[in-house]
Amino acid sequence: MIGYTTVGVADLERARAFYDAVLAPLGGRRTLTYERSQYYGGPGRGAMLGLTLPFDGAPQSVGNGVMVAFAADTPEVIHAVHAAALAAGGTCEGPPGDRGGNFYGAYFRDLDGNKLCVYRLG
Repeated sequence: MIGYTTVGVADLERARAFYDAVLAPLGGRRTLTYERSQYYGGPGRGAMLGLTLPFDGAPQSVGNGVMVAFAADTPEVIHAVHAAALAAGGTCEGPPGDRGGNFYGAYFRDLDGNKLCVYRLG
């Protein structure tokens, strides 16, 4: 149902390097590349994540309450994504773990402060 979601970034090249590292354990790769944005997709056809310099020319800011979540197949992948995010300069917002209700996940922020989650249901 979702085609793509975007997050604002201040430095597109820096954001590309961060997301190249973070999305690799999920099979994510660059799909569409433009002057002001970069899109990532996973194996098969599904929703994409876009990184974009704000089109209005105003500084990038973080949306309060906005979060993008990446689905993972195993807890090991969740640990790998979270570790990659921290190694690439991200900050921890909640380490990998069982959150109850068949939800296992981890939370982190990217280099621009956008909140992200990697999770598994079941």
